[in-house]
Formats: sequence, C-alpha cells, structure tokens
Amino acid sequence: MLIKFPFGKEKIEVELPDSTDVLESKATEYVPTKSQEELVQEALENPIGSKRVSELAVGKKNIVIITSDHTRPVPSKVTLPLYLKEIRKNNPTCDITILIATGFHRETTKEEMIDKYGEDIVKSEKFVIHKSQNDEDMAYLGKLPSGGDLLINKLAVEADLLVSEGFIEPHFFAGFSGGRKSILPGIASQKTVFGNHCAKFIASDKSRTGNLDGNPIHKDMEFAAKEAKLAFILNVAIDADKKVIAAFAGDPFKAHEEGCAFVKGLSVVEGTDADIVITTNGGYPLDQNIYQSVKSMTAAEACAKPDGIIIEASKCNDGHGGESFYQTFKNAKSAQEVEDTILKVKMEDTIADQWESQILARILARHEVLYVADESAKQILEDMHMQYVPTIKEALEIALEKKGKNAKIAVIPEGISVIVNPKSAK
Repeated sequence: MLIKFPFGKEKIEVELPDSTDVLESKATEYVPTKSQEELVQEALENPIGSKRVSELAVGKKNIVIITSDHTRPVPSKVTLPLYLKEIRKNNPTCDITILIATGFHRETTKEEMIDKYGEDIVKSEKFVIHKSQNDEDMAYLGKLPSGGDLLINKLAVEADLLVSEGFIEPHFFAGFSGGRKSILPGIASQKTVFGNHCAKFIASDKSRTGNLDGNPIHKDMEFAAKEAKLAFILNVAIDADKKVIAAFAGDPFKAHEEGCAFVKGLSVVEGTDADIVITTNGGYPLDQNIYQSVKSMTAAEACAKPDGIIIEASKCNDGHGGESFYQTFKNAKSAQEVEDTILKVKMEDTIADQWESQILARILARHEVLYVADESAKQILEDMHMQYVPTIKEALEIALEKKGKNAKIAVIPEGISVIVNPKSAK
C-alpha cells in the first residue's frame, strides 16, 4: 500500500506492506455540505448557550479577541474576517485588540502573522503579542484549584468584552485543545503555566489525549476561563488540509463541549500492538519543531509494544522549539535520568518546558525513536537521545533490521488527530 505522510508543506509517499495497520481520524473522510465560510457564519448566527456576539458587543468600547499563534493551524484567514464583522455589526466604532495567545512559545514574527491572518487584517487591525515572561503585563485573579497563582494578560482583564477563536483537536495532556485553553496557557503568565503543567499533573493518568473527566489540567484551565470572564468562543474542527469541517460558537464551555464531542466522534481509533509505529505531527505549521512533535509521539506510544520502535517524521526546520527543553536532554546521560529527575520536582519548582521534557522522556525511556527531519535538526536530535534518519524509507529499513522482516507495522499518518484506545496496558 502507498501511504502519504504530511511533512512540512509537502506530502511524502511511502510504500508499505499490505498487512500494515493504518490508524486515521474519520476527519479524512468527513465531507461538509457547506463551505468553510458558510460553516463559520452559521455558527456565529446560531451560537450555543449564548446570545450572538454582535449582541454581546452592544455598548462595549474595549473588546479583546484572543487568537492562536503561529504554531496552531487555526484557519484565521477564514474565521477572523467573519468574527470581526459580526462583532462590529451593532457596534462599528468599538475598539478591538487582537491578542495573540503565545502561551509559553516564542513571539510570532511579522511574516508569520501575515501568513496566518492575511496581510489586509495585519495592516488594518491592532495586534498585540502576549509575552508570558513580562510580569508587568499580568493581572492577578486569585488561586487556581491546584493552588497555583492565576495571572493573565491585563489587556484581557481590562476588556469590556473578552472573546476568543481557536480550533479543537485531541490534546496529549489537556484532553482537547480549544475553548478555555486560549486563557490558560494562551494568555497566562509563565508562572501560571508552570503550575498548571507541573510534574504531578502531567503524570496523572487522567491527563491524557481525549479525556476531560477528572483531568486536573483541564480543571485549572476551565477555572481560569471563568475568572477571566471569557464571554464567547468561535472554535472550528479541521481536516488534514487544515480546512474547516465544522464550527462551534457561543458559551465558552457549552460550545467547547459540543465541539469536543464532534471531534471525539471522528478521532477515536482502536489501538494495536506494533513492533514499529510510524507517525507525523500533521505537517506545517504543527511540525516546525521537536517540542510540538512530542504530541504525535504519544499516539505512537499508545500503539507500540513495550520495546517497539517509533518513527517520527516532522520537518523541525525551526529546531528544538524550547531552549530549556533541549538543554534538559542534552545535559542528561539518558532519558530515564530526565524522567526520574522531573518526577521529583514540586509544583512551585517547575521549570520552562518541563512538561514536554517529562512526556518525551517517558517515551524515550521505553522506546527507541528514529526521527526523520530536516538535516538542520540532526545534531539537536542526537543531543536529545534520538537517532536522526534522512527519510522514512531508511528509518523503516533500520527498524525492520532490528525487529525482523515479519515485524508488525502500524502507521498513524497524522498522530495529532487521533485518540487511541490502547489495545493493552503499556
């Protein structure tokens, strides 16, 4: 069989045995009956559990729209123009600020903004990039259920109306992206992010892909959204081509819940126990760095035998994605050492990128990872205890040599888009 794997802005075609297990989201087959614009407009006109945002905007002078940054494939060129038009429908003179939710990521560049939002909107609208390390930009809103301090961007707190846009996908420790996540970690202080992403919460068996029930990370996030007075959301579900296939607008919790149910219905796949698992992070913009690509590796982890080999194909043209993340592995003798060290760290002592390091260490301590990436990432990958391989074909040859020609192979063409029901306990 021939399988196409997204890699950067391209697709890599690889020939695999017919016996290969292919795990794909049903989103690849889902065909909406309306255009992207029609789906978004319909959602805005028929909000879930809320008045239309055009009604909420009446009389408001200072409105803030939280939007996703360059690492998220939210199709803002489609959503933002319609969102802005709806907000201004009954209040054309309101002052709107578009706040880019970077979380703990680096700042979005001007070129990335134009690529994501479109040149016209970047020129005509007021954008502010959230900087999580700037204490002077934050306002204190009390304690989270976990006990951590809730500090978020003052622009959001001072707004007369706070709304957000985003997309919903399975998330490897928050359960799902979207909704409340635009507040925490989106526009939160790094101190708040550190507390929410602490070792204890990441280690919880409730903090897993597709699960919100009893998820301590999700609980903090919902609390943060309520305290921030997030009034309205516009969230979309997308396909492999990053096109809108469904839209959900309205109450930040009811609309998000409905969106998560839709995505879950498409994303759940039955797991397998494979000797070799090949996956990707869905191509650009999600596979720009190693940091983001850990997400898809968790899907492969759920399908690999305890000693199985994982082949990750992610472009990583932007390198590691987090200096602390990189240094944690570079300065350790092994992934097991990283995991053991992090599990002893208290919430208040959480450091930058610790959560991502913890999950990657968990995977690397149990599985050999062959990493297909841009050649510029070769040294970084080797420093982080992974083996760089130029192509998927070569990686598969290496894996088969180690596991035998009759090894069981599974592929997850887009590891970030599935929720795996594990076949057996790992």
